[in-house]
Amino acid sequence: MKVKVWDPVVRLFHWSLVAGFVANDFLTRPGKEAHQWVGYAVAGLIGLRLVWGMVATRHARFADFLPSPAAVLGQMQDMATGRRRVHEGHSPLGALMIWNLLLTVAAIAATGYAQTTLAFFGVEWVEEAHEALVVWAELSIVVHVLAVVVESRRLGVNLPKSMVTGYKTLP
Repeated sequence: MKVKVWDPVVRLFHWSLVAGFVANDFLTRPGKEAHQWVGYAVAGLIGLRLVWGMVATRHARFADFLPSPAAVLGQMQDMATGRRRVHEGHSPLGALMIWNLLLTVAAIAATGYAQTTLAFFGVEWVEEAHEALVVWAELSIVVHVLAVVVESRRLGVNLPKSMVTGYKTLP
């Protein structure tokens, strides 16, 4: 069964955020103008996603992916026992990862911006927080990508394809 899940704004946000993070993590130099402008663009993307999360289509709304502890434990139990339960939108663990990444990238943007202000320029704890948040984001992204691959294989649903086309083919 083919189901429309991710609207164009969600998909554009996702891939633009990927591009922005990769650019600032690997292609620009911290403190340089290009790094700052990419950071502003990423902050703008987060702002757009915050608005879209309140007014968007069903699966893009934040209310659609607020997992309960029971749902998270249920998914973990499903994974441990080999039970295949496909979620139309975000799975409970997937939702936790999305919240983690949104909040982490927002904090990276905030600490990055803070370093450009008179109040926090050269303040060591702000720089260290920014760097620690980037490392946390990198680790989270690796876990996210691995989980997408593992869950795609385990469930028989091509999750990366759905973030390109907007449609999930559910078994």
